[in-house]
Amino acid sequence: MSIFSRLTDIVQSNLNAMLDRAEDPEKMIRLIIQEMEDTLVEVRSSTVKIIAEKKEIERRVADLRRESENWDRKAEIALTCDREDLAKGALIERSRLADQADQLEVQHKAVEEALTKANDDIGRLQAKLTDAKNREKALVARQKSAANRVKVRNTLNDERINEALSRFEQVEKNLDELEGRVESYDLGRKKSLSEEIAELEANHKVEEDLAALRARIAARKAGGS
Repeated sequence: MSIFSRLTDIVQSNLNAMLDRAEDPEKMIRLIIQEMEDTLVEVRSSTVKIIAEKKEIERRVADLRRESENWDRKAEIALTCDREDLAKGALIERSRLADQADQLEVQHKAVEEALTKANDDIGRLQAKLTDAKNREKALVARQKSAANRVKVRNTLNDERINEALSRFEQVEKNLDELEGRVESYDLGRKKSLSEEIAELEANHKVEEDLAALRARIAARKAGGS
């Protein structure tokens, strides 16, 4: 199973559990990122082991090749000394070591393929993790905005708010009625002597101002002609 399949199963399981508990989206987003970070650490640790195994195989192959070459030289020395029996034994040992080295070479190739795949997985997971972190703030902002909108809608639909507004409207109606009562006292009431004189003075002042204004306009026209 690839790390992405396993990561998907883990995240999906946790998300389902959080949905059952009605967890908020911000926690769910943080959970996904945390799972990805944990998986990335795990994969990197596994890759370290693969690299160590690869280096160990390379050392063993080098040792076997070196020993095989030594037995080849020994076979040559034995044959030079007319010891064909020893030469055959040395060649057999050389062949055995060479076969072991060849088997390790096959194992080395498999380890290299595993390492390449692990590196690819790490690169893909790192890219997805970076993308998730970049999108986290935007998603959280959307969640908070939606939550605030729901709160406002709930407030607008709250009966207590409607009742308060109704009471406010009633207060306005009461004030209108009170002001109407005050104004009604003035209806049909005869003005006092002081009020009539004050009104006369006000009208006289307006007439004087109007006459002065007419005089200025007439003087301006006369000067222009």
